[in-house]
Amino acid sequence: MKLSDFPFKQVAAILRKDFLIGMRRRATFAAMMMFALTAVASLSLSTGGAFVEPKLLAALLWVVIFFAASAGIAGTFDDEATAGTLPTLKLYANAQAILFGKMIYVFLSLVALTIFILPIFLILFDAAIENFFLLLATVFLGLIGLSAAGTLTAALTTSATVKGGLFPILLFPITLPIFLPAISLTEISFTGEAVDSGLLVVMTVFDLILITASSILFDYL
Repeated sequence: MKLSDFPFKQVAAILRKDFLIGMRRRATFAAMMMFALTAVASLSLSTGGAFVEPKLLAALLWVVIFFAASAGIAGTFDDEATAGTLPTLKLYANAQAILFGKMIYVFLSLVALTIFILPIFLILFDAAIENFFLLLATVFLGLIGLSAAGTLTAALTTSATVKGGLFPILLFPITLPIFLPAISLTEISFTGEAVDSGLLVVMTVFDLILITASSILFDYL
């Protein structure tokens, strides 16, 4: 498919539809926020104000983002599944437009979640950022991968009766190659050490793999 043939208008329409539905039904987004806030507060209290190693701090941040995101991403296709309109939607819109419209909406939701939780995390753990741009790039690449994998996994588990437990189990191994370099880069952004550009390349390549795999597999769901 040529870039000029890609249904950008349909992607925008799907994104707008999900945004309007999200504005009317804010419970899912609120659940993501409250889970993240509760998790960060509980972890902070458990440390008792003690010093936390940067590597552990970086790991805790991504664990919170992963599980908070799982609480919201799992229901990406719930509205269509409940109403039984997903097959009809595929008749009127290109499957790739549906996928990428959903994926962009998930990504924007995760960006909003991170903007909300990151300052709270840094304040409660008294953490300083030595390399802000590295942290920004790491979070950006991490959220892209999480959005791509999460959207496809949500489509796979749409009809599952135990979605709440199944979704994170399926999502975690897929996103592990993203989280491992993300944790290392986040640690570097806290310590101010020399940046390993190879880790950024690994995250970028795996993001592209996830997006491509999601695009190919979604047509067969």
